[in-house]
Amino acid sequence: MLIVKVIKPLVSTNRIPDFEHKHLQVVQDGSAKKVAVDAVGAKPGDWVICVSSSAAREAAGSKSYPSDLTIVGIIDHWEPDPPKTSAPAPAPTSAPTTPPPGGSPS
Repeated sequence: MLIVKVIKPLVSTNRIPDFEHKHLQVVQDGSAKKVAVDAVGAKPGDWVICVSSSAAREAAGSKSYPSDLTIVGIIDHWEPDPPKTSAPAPAPTSAPTTPPPGGSPS
């Protein structure tokens, strides 16, 4: 199962007959956008649970349904991990002082 965020609906009026009239949603999985069959009525901005492979076909209604990603649940509360930031740059170190020419350091 995957946790993804619904971005927006996808409208496709020209479909194969086996696709029926199921709603499609564009979802974001990390940096990748994917299309999922919406079996639960999710809205843009919702965090959802998706299943893939044969589970996606069954969740969409039939093992012969042409889907490889189906939304099966809307998450009530989800706090995604904050994005990882790179470590701060180390503070510059002061250069060692050199004695003046022809003399010794005091």
